[in-house]
Amino acid sequence: MPPESVLVALGGHALVRPGREASVEEEVEAIREAAAAVVEMVREGRRVVVTHGNGPQVGHALARSEAGRGKAYPLPLDVCVAQTQGEIGYLLQQGVSEGLRAAGLDREVVSVVTRILVDGSSRSAAKPVGPVLEPGEADRLRAGGVRIVADRKRGLRRAVPSPEPLRILEEGAVRLLHGAGIVVIAAGGGGIPVRELKDGSLRGVPAVVDKDLASALLASALDVDVLLDLTSVECVRLNFGTLLEAPVRELTVAAARRHLAEGQFPEGTMGPKIEAAVRFLERGGRRAVITDPPHAAAGLRGEAGTRILPRTTEERP
Repeated sequence: MPPESVLVALGGHALVRPGREASVEEEVEAIREAAAAVVEMVREGRRVVVTHGNGPQVGHALARSEAGRGKAYPLPLDVCVAQTQGEIGYLLQQGVSEGLRAAGLDREVVSVVTRILVDGSSRSAAKPVGPVLEPGEADRLRAGGVRIVADRKRGLRRAVPSPEPLRILEEGAVRLLHGAGIVVIAAGGGGIPVRELKDGSLRGVPAVVDKDLASALLASALDVDVLLDLTSVECVRLNFGTLLEAPVRELTVAAARRHLAEGQFPEGTMGPKIEAAVRFLERGGRRAVITDPPHAAAGLRGEAGTRILPRTTEERP
């Protein structure tokens, strides 16, 4: 029987933890915890692919580009995505490699600059990126044509287009590496968005693809067994922020779809993670797990986090 394969999706906010100032040092510290979870999976014999978000980081990249106007060439959004994909991929590669070495595990780690074909229509959703803005800074950016949204429970943030992901262009290369037992880091920040022109050529799109939806797409393409979404909370909760708030340990696809329709999982919080899990399972995945890095191993064993299954003999909320 082949070893179980897992796609580990790391949220951008799991790499810049709540209440901490964004910095490379903070990323390295957060990555150490996530890397330990990946090392444990490898130790247990699993084959692992890692994806990651970049919401906080890409917003900072845009801010640096704007601040350097007149002193350095500006960077379009797709190039900012590529830069943050390289930054986080490198730090993850360092962290996982060091963790494997310390554990005495001889396993290569490779980070792949990954493009993703997106829907080129104008119907893209909007995705908040970057740090919370002071009202004055938000007004200045808005006057310059930047879209500003009130991010739930965070504050004012810039928003950028977020088109639907269609296909991972480096899927074949990632499959070869994954099949060879290499720990692969791919589709960082949801992948670098590109669209296909009429002549078949590809062009970058000024957008950010949702990491969770891109991760589900890659997980299905690679036919992995488990989609493990590591975020900043230990498990999914119903009626979040109310007196009726309650943890959920298991969901079926049908129950997850019902709760999505009821508005239990809003956009910008748990909504994309639940939608990604459902898409993965509907395409043939075995199970999805949502938890935080410290509970990753326990989540895979069904002892922590929230497990989402195609079906059970008994529907449970």
